[in-house]
Amino acid sequence: MSPPMRRHVVSHAQKSMTSARTGLPVAIVGAIALSVAPDAAHAADAAYTVAPGDTVSSIAARHGLRTADVLQSNGLGWSSVIMPGQKLHLAGTEAAPTPPVSAPAAPAPSAAAYTIRAGDTISGIARAHGLTTDAVLAANGLDRASIIYPGQVISVPAGAAVSAPPVVDGLDAEQVANAQLIVRVGRELGVPDRGIAVALGTAMQESWLRNLDWGDRDSLGLFQQRPVAGWGTAAEVSDPTRSVRAFYGGPSDPNGSRTRGLLDISGWEAMSYADAAQAVQISAYPERYAQWEAPAALWLAALR
Repeated sequence: MSPPMRRHVVSHAQKSMTSARTGLPVAIVGAIALSVAPDAAHAADAAYTVAPGDTVSSIAARHGLRTADVLQSNGLGWSSVIMPGQKLHLAGTEAAPTPPVSAPAAPAPSAAAYTIRAGDTISGIARAHGLTTDAVLAANGLDRASIIYPGQVISVPAGAAVSAPPVVDGLDAEQVANAQLIVRVGRELGVPDRGIAVALGTAMQESWLRNLDWGDRDSLGLFQQRPVAGWGTAAEVSDPTRSVRAFYGGPSDPNGSRTRGLLDISGWEAMSYADAAQAVQISAYPERYAQWEAPAALWLAALR
């Protein structure tokens, strides 16, 4: 297992992006659906000053313009970003054509809104709603180079589990989704609450409850399991559900007898919290697991 907590994870929300035109940090150019009809009377405005929360698509919609035209007239691309106070040129862009009158179309499925919290990533939000990352990106006109900010509202595609993931103190959406997985698999396997709490704290210590694609030497995933130690291939230890099952072990252990999970350790129930985690992980820093005993109990109570 890797020496835990070696370095800080940098998520999409923490990465910085600069405008090709200004070189400064800016807000995302993202397509967020508006319920307000475009105001064509503003189409002839010569310039527009970007306000906080604006996107190129929302500005274009308010002025009855096509997003592509506004981007082109300002020398921007779909991955460009804008910042509050920046001036955008609107004059000379062609207003979006008025569609011909026809029979009313069936209403499009509505999308749910989700407000970004500190530490959120698009992949974590997608997983929490049972979606793919690409589906959430496409629904908001984003790509994998886009950045998101706390307080920003994005759309969750229709057909998803639109109820917001539970708010758990100290955890963001990605961490909550992984914690829910650990709890769900533990319940399916009949693991006692204390064993599930041990798994939650172990994953927090090893990976910050994130499915990491890096680690010490060949360690990967939620529990930083090592392929060289028999925990599975790189792809297998990176599969969150499989890695959780391998941590619990027992009759349903996907590794069989190659590795030893919590349920395979005789008397684990009587061990201290840190000793039970260490018996599975064999970490160079066994004492660090103890700090998560109380928080893990609170997370489990919130996710019942």
